[in-house]
Amino acid sequence: MESRVKLTKTQGRRLALRHQLLDGRASLPAGRAGALRCIERLGYVQIDTINVIERAHHHTLWSRLPDYRPEYLNELLAEDRKIFEYWGHAICYLPLEDYRFYIEKMRTFPEQGWQRKYVERFGDLMDEVYERIRAEGPLAAKDFKGPPRNRTWWDWKPAKIALELLFSQGRVMVDRREGFQRYYDLTERVLPDWVDTTLPDEDELEFFFTRRALAAHGVATLSDIRLHLRRAKKNRKYVDRLVESGEVVRVEIEGFGGDEWFALSESLEELGERSIAGSLHLLSPFDNFVIQRDRIKRLFGFDYALECYKPKAKRVMGYFALPILWGGDFIGRIDLKADRKKKRLLVQGLWWEDGKRVGEELGEALKQKLDELAAFNGCGEVAGLSL
Repeated sequence: MESRVKLTKTQGRRLALRHQLLDGRASLPAGRAGALRCIERLGYVQIDTINVIERAHHHTLWSRLPDYRPEYLNELLAEDRKIFEYWGHAICYLPLEDYRFYIEKMRTFPEQGWQRKYVERFGDLMDEVYERIRAEGPLAAKDFKGPPRNRTWWDWKPAKIALELLFSQGRVMVDRREGFQRYYDLTERVLPDWVDTTLPDEDELEFFFTRRALAAHGVATLSDIRLHLRRAKKNRKYVDRLVESGEVVRVEIEGFGGDEWFALSESLEELGERSIAGSLHLLSPFDNFVIQRDRIKRLFGFDYALECYKPKAKRVMGYFALPILWGGDFIGRIDLKADRKKKRLLVQGLWWEDGKRVGEELGEALKQKLDELAAFNGCGEVAGLSL
């Protein structure tokens, strides 16, 4: 294969969509096996607490698996032991087969000043919490009582901070969740025997995270690779070595003369000339495909920002506006909220990108997707939609 491959903008977008399982052509098994396949392909699924509609980790998987059910994640975590929780892009569900590549991060915690400050402050309590878990089995933060502290780490009580520090150090793992409540147990009691815990050397570690990013993105810049799981180092020698071996190729995308892109050779061999299926997705703001805002702006021309963290008076497009993906293009945003008491999915705002027009096909696709999302959120109807 050529050392540099030229792609049209459409081909570059198609490659990105296919690797994110959003091009309408993914062949995934049903049930939680499909959920596992998604996590393995994407490299992670980010966990988030906002529940104005179904939480991001469930929404992200539902966008790729029509039969997805929220209980699948805890079954994969607690029963099958095929995934685990840890720091990836943020707090994420990760394939358990990747566990060994996170051991180095666990062993070097705390790295930063704020981390060391908390370990120094709560070190004695960490040992007490650890010993209680050793003696009693899996415990949640609610099992520890203590006086509240003023304005500590997210106002958490000290025992919860100690649990999170133990978790970051890899001394305890999430055994299961009940609702959204984590239960922690000793790592050696959670990890199955089949998990490889051999510490990789630097080369193996960096090659792993580089390949992970390219497999998830399809086509990526050095910045995209580094930000995927926030683990790849800020030098390019590992990408260059993969290019030299022929496993990775340099890519030039039409219209992006100033950017240097890379792709796995096998990805380009599968590219072909197939068009993108005309499916519609209402993506979570924390979906893997849109979480790197600069990447989406560069590759798709979609300038997206989540405004839930802004004061209400400064919001332009609502509290929780979801990107609307139609085929291979971002065409708008829709602000949604699940009114769980009245079982209605509320459309609180709808904005189309400049120049986009709502034809009959798009209108019907949006109505159908909103009905599906309403059902996924336990709602019986959609309210407030005006096309």
